[in-house]
Amino acid sequence: MDCNTLFIASLNSGSNGNCYYVGNQQEAVLIDAGISCKETEIRMARIGLSMHSVKAIFISHEHSDHIRGLAVLAKKYQLPVYITPGTLLNCSAKLKEELIRPLSQEQDICIGNLCVRSFLKIHDAAEPHSFTVSCGPTKVGIFTDLGAVCDQLIHHFKQCDAAFLEANYDEEMLFKGAYPFYLKRRISGGQGHLSNKQALDLFLTHRPAHMTHLLLSHLSRDNNDPQLVLDLFEAQETNVHVVVASRQEESAVFTIGQPAEHLSGEISPKNQSGLQAPYPSMG
Repeated sequence: MDCNTLFIASLNSGSNGNCYYVGNQQEAVLIDAGISCKETEIRMARIGLSMHSVKAIFISHEHSDHIRGLAVLAKKYQLPVYITPGTLLNCSAKLKEELIRPLSQEQDICIGNLCVRSFLKIHDAAEPHSFTVSCGPTKVGIFTDLGAVCDQLIHHFKQCDAAFLEANYDEEMLFKGAYPFYLKRRISGGQGHLSNKQALDLFLTHRPAHMTHLLLSHLSRDNNDPQLVLDLFEAQETNVHVVVASRQEESAVFTIGQPAEHLSGEISPKNQSGLQAPYPSMG
């Protein structure tokens, strides 16, 4: 297996909890920890991933669906938590001081052979950040909780071999739905979340030729439909493998950075075919 290969998985994605795994053969990081420690362990084990490979947690912002399991997870595995001062100040998770690592925008942090880059995003939080994780030339972006598509997001998206990209709501479902006006305005008003259309526009306009995987993330339970958004993206007939990250369960583990012949057969052990996924054990 190429040393530049990355393995990625969504452990949960949505307003009920967000947690994303990115790693290589030796080490991994979690982006956010919005589900319980126990559930994180269970879901990783089901897809052949080990918590002992995880070397750090990176926190995008302080909302509860991104930090719910953070304190217990960090304490149990003695994991450093990379978090901005503003996010930490507004964070309800009680972290051990010795585990806190400062985070700032446009910062490169090396975790073994992984390089994590942080950058500011637009969202209604104290100091919200998005991340890219790279190993050699292979790069994965984690882009959720986005109020708008900004220049920084475009810059980083154009470099990615794969990305977790927010597609939070269908505009018609949101505006015709039962949410109160203030909440509809918060979601769609430029500081909240990306619509399916905004995500699609970013994808069609700025996806790089080498992008192989797109995991549509943070879908609303009430204002979106997984099949609707999947159909929207698949209708574009690109060669990018598009997946909807679930609000209820983990995704498959996807191999990023391998030749095309290795990419078509990626299957989770939970896949209906019952076949084993072609990725190595993470220990």
